[in-house]
Amino acid sequence: MNIEALREYCLTKEDVEETFPFGPDTLVFKIKNKVFLLVSLDTHPLRFNVKCDPDQAIELREEYPTAVLPGYHMNKKHWNTIIVDGILSIRQLHEYIDHSYALVLGKKKK
Repeated sequence: MNIEALREYCLTKEDVEETFPFGPDTLVFKIKNKVFLLVSLDTHPLRFNVKCDPDQAIELREEYPTAVLPGYHMNKKHWNTIIVDGILSIRQLHEYIDHSYALVLGKKKK
């Protein structure tokens, strides 16, 4: 997966907005004005942050210690950084994106 494929996949989801609130090097995807994915445009290999259920986040980090890391510059309990270097399949990458989108979409405004 490259940045173009990641962007296209995120934009297939309903009501997704792409923004650059942190400057030109970090692309952010939001649903209902809440972040579900951040991706750095200047890192190689590609890496992105996604929201994750805390228990699942720990399991994924243990199963894929070089490809799933605690969320860089994020709440490490709820966010993972995913390294796109061939260890994880496209299907897995899509699942992590879908999970993050669903978690954020399911949140109710207070």
